[in-house]
Amino acid sequence: MQTALTRLLGIQHPLICPGMSYIATPELVAAVSNAGGLGILASGPLSAADTRAAIRRIRELTDRPFGIGCTLMMPGAADNARAALEERVPVINYSLGKGDWIAEAVHDYGGKVIATVVTEKHAISAEKSGADALLVTGHEAAAHGGNVTSLVLIPAIRKASRLPIIAAGGFADGNSLIVALALGADAVAMGTRLAMTRESPVHAKTKDMIRERGVADTLYSKNFDGLWCRVMDTPAARRACRKPLGLLPAAFRASQMARRMGMPVMKMAIGGMISQPQALRQLALFGAATESIRLAIQEGDHMKGVQLIGQAQGLIEDVPTVAELFERVMAEAAACKLRLSEL
Repeated sequence: MQTALTRLLGIQHPLICPGMSYIATPELVAAVSNAGGLGILASGPLSAADTRAAIRRIRELTDRPFGIGCTLMMPGAADNARAALEERVPVINYSLGKGDWIAEAVHDYGGKVIATVVTEKHAISAEKSGADALLVTGHEAAAHGGNVTSLVLIPAIRKASRLPIIAAGGFADGNSLIVALALGADAVAMGTRLAMTRESPVHAKTKDMIRERGVADTLYSKNFDGLWCRVMDTPAARRACRKPLGLLPAAFRASQMARRMGMPVMKMAIGGMISQPQALRQLALFGAATESIRLAIQEGDHMKGVQLIGQAQGLIEDVPTVAELFERVMAEAAACKLRLSEL
């Protein structure tokens, strides 16, 4: 199945693995690309050196197009993006920040840029900044989806932009791929579905929990990491979402995070509190949330950990390989098209 997005990126299927922290590892990214989609490496938890090593590992595992995700609000994101640029990564997906400098540098070596957006305003700005495609994240998605559901958001952004669209939020099978295409998208990102594959590093205990959950078993709160975020409904998640972190605890956690990433602690914590208290608090919330996310994914710890998850968790019943999943999704899509043609 070829669309504007598959032609743009040189891939076989309109199926994308987004850059999910601790999940979109080199092994999963390469498996997705080898199966004909586009895998996007998560760089959020990585240093620039780690990012460079991960990129080189992906290239050992696949000779097909792949991408790297850079959440520009995160500390170290600009350094990770520069490492990706130096490594000439075929696709860079940026979010939560201005990516015009990334687009300029990527285009210099013939790469492509995907901007993650949740509103029409963001889409228009991204197009003006040089993005080649948009990853449109609806309300159903894990982590930082928009306020509007995919059913409405995709056609709204289709009207606002001419760029190819990757629809994210609620997509887990071939039927939903056809729905996304009908709404105006050119591909789907299936983060929650791909987290439930054999190549995914998600802990077996967490995979079992995902399989047991329904579509309504999530929480959507601004208190977990400072942005509206969707997580699995567990006692630990309820505690984490109960109330936002105060400024003083935020300063302490920001200091801990700065030490881990080799940043000047006093400048960041004390100076940040004075000059940009809200930015400091947001940074601290991200830092605290990152450890909670890691515990759930890597250790299966749901006493302290919190699992980012989309509402599509309720549609998932098994853990296939990525290749098996993609074969199934494309067969379902073909059957859905045939069924619709006979109406």
